[in-house]
Amino acid sequence: MGKREKRRGRHAGGVRTRRFVRSLPMLMIVGGVLFDALTPPQFTAIPLFTAAPLIAAPFFSLASTIRTGAAAMLAVLGLRLHYDTLAAVVSSIELLTVLTVSGLAVVINGVVRRSNEQLASARVIAETAMRAVLPTPSDRIGGLQVAARYEAAQSDEFVGGDLFSVTDSPHGVRLVVGDVRGKGLDAVAAVAVVIGAFREAAEQEETLEGVAQRLERALARESEHRGGLDAFEGFVTAALAEVPPGAGRVRIVNRGHPEPLLLHTDGALEVLGPSVPALPLGMDLGLWPDRVDEWDLPAGATLLLYTDGLSEARNGEGVFYDPAERLRGRIFPGPEELLSALTDDVRLHMGGESTDDMALLAVERPGEGQPDRRRTVKIVGLGGRGG
Repeated sequence: MGKREKRRGRHAGGVRTRRFVRSLPMLMIVGGVLFDALTPPQFTAIPLFTAAPLIAAPFFSLASTIRTGAAAMLAVLGLRLHYDTLAAVVSSIELLTVLTVSGLAVVINGVVRRSNEQLASARVIAETAMRAVLPTPSDRIGGLQVAARYEAAQSDEFVGGDLFSVTDSPHGVRLVVGDVRGKGLDAVAAVAVVIGAFREAAEQEETLEGVAQRLERALARESEHRGGLDAFEGFVTAALAEVPPGAGRVRIVNRGHPEPLLLHTDGALEVLGPSVPALPLGMDLGLWPDRVDEWDLPAGATLLLYTDGLSEARNGEGVFYDPAERLRGRIFPGPEELLSALTDDVRLHMGGESTDDMALLAVERPGEGQPDRRRTVKIVGLGGRGG
């Protein structure tokens, strides 16, 4: 079965489940009426009548919950009138039971609604904070074409700690892509610390190693202020890159982060792995001797940095997404088209279900006299490899 068929099957299953849940309270009431009508008088269907409003409470609106409780009451009342047993003590107890449970269902509905409102408010606050600390960069910085993308996971964990930033400094265009351990507002606070320290250090530090050490010190200070690593998110994987002005080179410091990719104009691809593996930032294991690795950045080449939300995306069979394999041999008109095709392809790989946030940053070095590739190169989709 193909991915699209699987997605359609899951969607159809979800629709059927929602329909069943919405019809369940009424089915309970109808079942209670039939049970009461078809069984001897000593058997009672009150558990079915009381279950109906309780089922409606967490899933339905307040008005629907009240209507469900009222329908259960009317069903019991109608049955007792039909059998002329309304004056019996047992009938009064049954009506009181249904009324009490219906009132409890209304209370439960109110608690659930308030919780949902608080959850939605926290999500809005976190997403607004994330947008404030991660503004979309300009599409051209320091002579490089730039595209960035933040894809939030479709989950109840608000936003995560993925981050990116690009700045044009006296030492060239400097950029960072990182991933803070954790989720929610604490992760957003950690992102703000890293981004703030990077923007300052990128302007002031002579070397990329110096930028990395400034980030290390900023995380250490924040950890002390918050009472230790557990109070702060703990560590940040990061890839820092620098494209010196007028040089066809890219320098990279990798601190425990997924390896960047370099896409060439002929479809060739390089995986820019570090010569010496390094620990993430903020591990508090002493001064780490950062090492810069350097590669050629020819005209028209595109540097792609990403977080593990891309490389650790898995399909239904548990197969990880391999961006190098999926991109090798492909040609794109520009960075924006690359990121659009990449995000579409990883969604297809996962069947439309994302479990982790994903930050992507692509920068292209145009060549002097190079024709506008956006008009001369046709994009090639990613479908047809692996999956």
